[in-house]
Amino acid sequence: MEQSVSYQANSDNPALSFRPSPSGESATWRDFVALTKPGILRSNLIATFAGFWLASHWDLDFIKLIFIMIGTSLTIASSCVFNNYFDRDLDTKMARTQNRALPLQKLSPRTVMWYAVILGVLGLGVLFVSGGWLAGLFGAVGMFGYAIVYTLWLKRHSTWSTSMGAIPGAMPPVIGYVAASGQVDLGTWLIFALLFLWQPPHFWALAIRRVEEYRAAGYPVLPVVKGVNRTKLQMIPYLVLLLPIPVLMYTYGYTGIWFLVIGELLSVAWLVMALMGIKKQDTDAWAKKVFIFSINHLTISLIVMFLNTTHL
Repeated sequence: MEQSVSYQANSDNPALSFRPSPSGESATWRDFVALTKPGILRSNLIATFAGFWLASHWDLDFIKLIFIMIGTSLTIASSCVFNNYFDRDLDTKMARTQNRALPLQKLSPRTVMWYAVILGVLGLGVLFVSGGWLAGLFGAVGMFGYAIVYTLWLKRHSTWSTSMGAIPGAMPPVIGYVAASGQVDLGTWLIFALLFLWQPPHFWALAIRRVEEYRAAGYPVLPVVKGVNRTKLQMIPYLVLLLPIPVLMYTYGYTGIWFLVIGELLSVAWLVMALMGIKKQDTDAWAKKVFIFSINHLTISLIVMFLNTTHL
């Protein structure tokens, strides 16, 4: 699966970025879009909207919301492009990443780096100007945490990459919340906790299914280093800590009874699935179900949160 790819030939001349790659393909606008990881971008924008909506209590400043969504999307896109840039060597070793623009040499590293920088400057500029210093600060924290702390350091050296990487992953709803409220309060930490605690068990379900790919690429993810059984057990504390979130949101007046009931039922169901998985023999089938359920858990939770946020 491993292959050697040299970037030296076109790394110093952006003009070469659009020449055909060794595979005979030329870069298109779709390659630039793919570098921003649209799937991640969409899910994080939903989370950003959730944070803004929760803090607004149905009294939305639509103009500010539009600018916050634009600034956050550009900042997240920049982080994802930086991730592609820094991971270009490792991406050649995994089947699901080998066809990206950089491993195929359809774009030069220099072009991708400038693309990331421009997106980041624009994104943070919009957040600071339209959302205030708190929104800009949390945007910068998320960008630095994902591109540098997670991608360059933890992802290559530690099983803590998943847990620590969940911190920048939980920044989008925080950005939305502080932009609407202008302050850091309990609601900020609750929406942060929801996204932070959701991420590790969600990712570990995927990592269990693709453990051999991660092993071949040299990523020290938990299933590779500690094994699948340890990873199953590691999910439990995060899922247990998810249980109080709907209760606290209801108790302190952020959401109504429906989010309390539905959010709690979803979290309990996920926890039960995880506990049952400890003794499951067909690990791949179990991990697939858990992964799909985790996506539905977040999607339904956020939708119910939108609809059941308390009015001013």
